[in-house]
Amino acid sequence: MKFSESWLREWVNPSVSREDLSHQITMAGLEVDGVDAVAGEFSGVVVGEVVECGQHPDADKLRVTKINVGDEELIDIVCGAPNCRLGLKVAVAMVGAVLPGDFKIKKAKLRGQPSFGMLCSYGELGIDIESDGIIELPADAPIGKDVREYLDLNDAVIDVDLTANRADCLGMAGLAREVGVLNRESVTEPTWEAVTATIDDKVAINVIADEACPRYLGRVVKNVNLAAATPLWMQEKLRRSGIRSIDPIVDITNYVLIEYGQPMHAFDLATLTGAIQVRLSDGVEKLTLLDGNEVTVPDDTLVIADDTGSIALAGVFGGEKTGVTEKTQDILLECAFFAPLAIMGKSRRLGLHTDASHRFERGVDPELQHKVMDRATRLVLDICGGEAGPVEEAVTEANLPKPVNLTLRRSKLDKILGHHIPDTDVTEILERLGFTVTAKADTWDVVTATYRFDMAIEEDLIEEVARIYGYNNIPNIAPVASLTMSDHKEADISIRKVRNVLVARGFQEAVTYSFVDPKQQNLVHPDAPAMILPNPISVEMSAMRLSMFTGLLTSVGYNQSRQQGRVRLFETGLRFVPDAKADSGVRQEPMIGAVISGVQNDEHWSMDSKTVDFFDLKGDLESIIGLTVSTSEFTFRSATHSALHPGQCAEILRNNQVIGIIGAVHPSLEKPFGLNGKTIIFELELDALLHASLPLAQTVSKFPANRRDIAVVVDEEVSATNVMNLIRKVGENQLVGLNLFDVYRGKGVEAGKKSLAIALTLQDITRTLEEKDITETVDSVVSALKTEFNASLRD
Repeated sequence: MKFSESWLREWVNPSVSREDLSHQITMAGLEVDGVDAVAGEFSGVVVGEVVECGQHPDADKLRVTKINVGDEELIDIVCGAPNCRLGLKVAVAMVGAVLPGDFKIKKAKLRGQPSFGMLCSYGELGIDIESDGIIELPADAPIGKDVREYLDLNDAVIDVDLTANRADCLGMAGLAREVGVLNRESVTEPTWEAVTATIDDKVAINVIADEACPRYLGRVVKNVNLAAATPLWMQEKLRRSGIRSIDPIVDITNYVLIEYGQPMHAFDLATLTGAIQVRLSDGVEKLTLLDGNEVTVPDDTLVIADDTGSIALAGVFGGEKTGVTEKTQDILLECAFFAPLAIMGKSRRLGLHTDASHRFERGVDPELQHKVMDRATRLVLDICGGEAGPVEEAVTEANLPKPVNLTLRRSKLDKILGHHIPDTDVTEILERLGFTVTAKADTWDVVTATYRFDMAIEEDLIEEVARIYGYNNIPNIAPVASLTMSDHKEADISIRKVRNVLVARGFQEAVTYSFVDPKQQNLVHPDAPAMILPNPISVEMSAMRLSMFTGLLTSVGYNQSRQQGRVRLFETGLRFVPDAKADSGVRQEPMIGAVISGVQNDEHWSMDSKTVDFFDLKGDLESIIGLTVSTSEFTFRSATHSALHPGQCAEILRNNQVIGIIGAVHPSLEKPFGLNGKTIIFELELDALLHASLPLAQTVSKFPANRRDIAVVVDEEVSATNVMNLIRKVGENQLVGLNLFDVYRGKGVEAGKKSLAIALTLQDITRTLEEKDITETVDSVVSALKTEFNASLRD
C-alpha cells in the first residue's frame, strides 16, 4: 500500500524523521519497500496568473502572455501550451529557476518575442501526472506563493508491503493508529458535519445470502453535479496513493477506501429497477463489468442484483449497466461488510484483482460502515452538491464477526520472549492497540478490536506486545540448552544419504508444487480420483498430486524447452491419495521419484553419444537400493501403468510387496508435457526404502575362488531374474558370486528364444574346491534350469 507522508502526519505527527518513521514501520512488521519523492528537485517556481494571452505574430502554435507573479511589473512569457488562456492560475518558472535535470531558466527570445521564464507542466516539474499542457492551478491559488510549498511537494510516498493478516492497515486510519501506538502519540481523526437526510428517497435492500453479507447499507443522493471538479487536495492524496483521478464520485469512493480501508461503490440510481438484492449467482447469468468485459458469474459467487438481474460482483467489481457516467444525476451509495470467505478466491477465478477484493478477502472492520457512509456522503454533498436520503440498512447481527476474548499470562509472555516487560507497558500497549484490557495478578483479560481479524490465540497477543515494545529492545541473549544423544535405530537410513547418492550420480534435486494441473494429472492417472482444492491459487494448481510423475515430467519439459539436452532430476515429497479410511479423508505418503532424459553422458571425446534407456535409470535406482544392504529383498517384475510404455515398465518389490514403479514414459504423454525424446521415470515409497539390514560379520575365505561361465537358452518370456534366483537357490553356500553378463538373440539361437550368459563364482570357507565339486554344482544348476525352465546349454 502506498501512502503520503504528509497525509499520515495529518492524523498523527510524531517527532521523528522520515527515515526513522520508515524504520519504525518496518520493525513493527509492516515492511517499507520504498520511499519516493512526489516531485522532482526544482526551485524558483511560483504561482502566477495569466492576465494577457495573445497570438504570437510569427508562430501559429505560440502565445505571448503577461503573467502576474505578485511583483509590480508583469512578466512577458512565450508559451506553446494549448490550454494557456486568460485568467488561468499557472506554475511559473522565473528566470534563475532550476528545474529537474539541472535545467536552468534564462532570458530568451522565441521567434523575436522576449520570454522571461516558463509556464510549467506537471512533467517538467517531475510530477507523475499525465496532462496535455501546463498546470492548471485552482482559482484561489495565492499569487506569488512558492509552488513547492503550495502543493506540498516536499512530501514523500511511502510504499508499505503488508502481510495478509494486517488488513487493518490497508487504510490511513489503521496506519495512523499503528504509528500512534509505536510513538505513544494520540491520533487525530478528520472531523466533518454529520449528514442529515433532507429527502425521503430510498431503495429497499433484500439480503438473501446473509452469512456472506451480514451488513449492507445503501443511501440515495439526488441532484449531484458530475461536472464538478475533484478538489486538488483530494487529487493529490489519491495520486500519492497510486490512484488516478477519474470523476468526483469515483474519486470520493476511492478516497474513503484509502482513508478508512472500507471499499464503497456508487450506482446510477436511474439504471436500477426495484430493490437491491444481495444473493449468490445462479451460475448461468452473465455480467458486463465496468471495464467492458463480459463474464459468466460462477454459481457460488456473491452478486449485487436488482429485479432485472445481477448488476455487480459483490466486493470485487461493479457492472457497466449501473455505473456512474457524466449524465448521472442521482446515485445510490453502497457500503457493506462481506465475509472474507465469501470473496476469497472469486476475483482470481475470474482473472480480476481489485483494491476492493484485496481488502474484503482479508477482512474489513464490521463496525465501520456507518461512519464511512456518512463520510462519503458529506464529501459528495460538499463537492458535487445534492440532497441525501436516509441510510437504509440490512443487517444480521448473528453473522457479524465478534470481538475475541483472550487471556494473556505473564508466565507465557516471559517464557516466549525471554524478557520481562513491565506490567504497565503491557497494559498500555494493548490498550493503545484498541483492545479492552482488564489487568489481574499475572494475567490480562483482553477483548480484541473488531478490526483485528488476526487475533485468535494467546500467542497473537504476545506477538503484538513484542512488536510494539520493539524487537530491538529485547536483549540478545543466546539460549542455553543441554544436549542429549538422539534416539534412533541403526537400521534406519537417512534421506540425506539417498539424496547424496543421487547427486553423486549427476542428479539435481527438484522441488515442485504439491498441487498440480488436474488435466495433466488425469493424463498420468486417468482412473484415479484426486483431491481438489476449494480455493486454489489457479485452475492449473487445483489438484493435490497423486504421484511425483506430474511435477517431474512438467519440470523435464520446462528444462528441455530451455535448451537443456540432458536432464536428470529427483524429488522427495508427499503424495495425496483419497482414502475414506484416513482421518482427513486423504492418505499422505512420503515418496521419492527420479526422471532422466536426453543423452547418457555429457559430450566427451572418449565416449559415444547415446540416448538414455530403461537400464540407465534402473542402475541409478539400484544404487540407492544398495544403501539398504538388502538388495536380495528387492525384485523387479513386468507391469503396466497408464503413464508408462508397455513392455518398458516394471514394478519394484521389496519382500514381494509392491513399493514403486519404473519405466519409460508413454509416447502419448510427450506432447502434453512438452517432452523431447525418450524419458525414463521411477517412483518409490520412501518408508519402504529407508530401512537397512544390519551387516553381519563373516569369515573371509582364505581359499581360492573359481569362476565358471554357462550360456543357457530359454524361452523369450522367461525372466532373467527368475533364472538367477533359481541358480542362487541351487548353488547354496558355495555360490559367492553371480552375474548375468550377456543376453543374445540372433544367429545360432532359435527364434522365440534367447541366450543368457551367466558367470558363477564358487568358493568355500573351509577348503579348496576340487574340480569334481565345481562340476557337481554346475551340473546341478544346469539340471535345475532344464527342469524348471526347459533350458538347455548353448552349443
